[in-house]
Amino acid sequence: MRIYGVQFHPEVDLTPSGKQMLKNFLCDICGVTPNFTMGSRKEECLKYIKDKVGKNKVLLLVSGGVDSTVCAALLRHALHPSQIIAVHVDNGFMRKDESEKVEKSLRDIGIDLIVRKEVYTFLKGTTQIKRPGQFSIVETPMLCQTINPEEKRKIIGDIFVKITKDIVEDMKLKPEEVLLAQGTLRPDLIESASNLVSPNAETIKTHHNDTELIRELRNAGRVVEPLSDFHKDEVRELGHDLGIPPELVERQPFPGPGLAIRILCAEEPFIEKDYSETQVIARVIVDYKNKLEKNHALINRVTSATSETEQHELIRISLNSQIQATVLPIRSVGVQGDKRTYSYVVGLSSSHEPNWDDMMFLAKLIPRILHNVNRVCYIFGEPVQYQITDITHTTLNNYIIKQLRQADAIANEILRQAGLQRKISQMPVILIPVHFDRDPTNRTPSCSRSIVLRPFITSDFMTGVPAIPGSSDLPLHVMLIISFNVLRNMVQEISKLDGISRVLYDLTSKPPGTTEWE
Repeated sequence: MRIYGVQFHPEVDLTPSGKQMLKNFLCDICGVTPNFTMGSRKEECLKYIKDKVGKNKVLLLVSGGVDSTVCAALLRHALHPSQIIAVHVDNGFMRKDESEKVEKSLRDIGIDLIVRKEVYTFLKGTTQIKRPGQFSIVETPMLCQTINPEEKRKIIGDIFVKITKDIVEDMKLKPEEVLLAQGTLRPDLIESASNLVSPNAETIKTHHNDTELIRELRNAGRVVEPLSDFHKDEVRELGHDLGIPPELVERQPFPGPGLAIRILCAEEPFIEKDYSETQVIARVIVDYKNKLEKNHALINRVTSATSETEQHELIRISLNSQIQATVLPIRSVGVQGDKRTYSYVVGLSSSHEPNWDDMMFLAKLIPRILHNVNRVCYIFGEPVQYQITDITHTTLNNYIIKQLRQADAIANEILRQAGLQRKISQMPVILIPVHFDRDPTNRTPSCSRSIVLRPFITSDFMTGVPAIPGSSDLPLHVMLIISFNVLRNMVQEISKLDGISRVLYDLTSKPPGTTEWE
């Protein structure tokens, strides 16, 4: 019948020979001619902008990231400068000195920028949402009191829209004559479950450029999104073609909500009915040989989900390493089976320098055995002795934001000095509300937090892998290695910050973990 199907994603970079499969299907079976070029896509973008905007004005929120910068360059090529209103909003969640750098770099390429400082507008901002399972629309708490990551994202996205309306009003323009431009990419729409990409998609995480207010504007024809069919690698290629300097085109992505969604907010630990059993099975996995010999009650949960080869690997690892596994009472966002997960994190620790290949093996295996785990991290320092059953109360406030901003600045400066900023696709630095090393008999309260490093390698941002710690004298094949020295330096410097308990390293591929944690 000439009907073909695959039960995996050939279009993502992690699928071996995936591109060849698509090429075979399109060219050999469908008879399509491969004459689609980036040049033709640029012309299509420019025509789309001219047709969409006409003689109206267009307001673009410019973060300084790759997507909004390329969008700004397209607008400059397609429209008269008097039609473009470029605005950078400092929402208070930017990196250290980020707004000043953005303003300078964009002015250097001829983009006249309006800068708005709106720190307290965001912290005290709210929006209206409909919560799952509820019929009525409710007002959220203020952002500085909001715990739920989806609600945080929606508040931030809607406040951006409200600020654009204020700017239009301040400039005494007619709202119906001003369109909103965004550097929205296809992965943003996929993860936000936009109807533009699929009527049946699951929301993985709501992007700030696809909230309900944005969707209302889009449905009214008031949003200009020339990059909505592009992926990150294509946007970079288009940026080079538009003549944007490499230092702007190759910048590491930084999400619009910024540090706000890299702070895991919590007011109580996440401990469900399955917490204790999950902790026991995680320990069985890392101590597989001993538990097998003792015929542990839950050993079948591991053997039934692993191959014989994998079981031999687990025996070898448990013989050669003294690894501790700790389930952290927090949740992070992930994706399993094309659906959103909001699940546990497992931390691995050891008394000596770990075998990173073994760590990567465990990081892949644990979420496959434990479907309620979507991330595995290595915890630097001594083995974790005490089970963690509480968290440090955390919401967005200036002290906590400053704490993460300092850690982020240290990590990125060390990455820059090592010449790795263009080799690592993205490196989220995350603050989690976990205070390690508290002897429960002393009843020491949980008052510190920890930092997670997430050096991530990808080209399409749909899938990807963590950078693997390795010797700096090894060849950087496929650019997958971050040197031991660079990593140790980051850990040592971040550990000196006040209120930081431990530093962790995210070992999780995407899937099951997303690039960001919230």
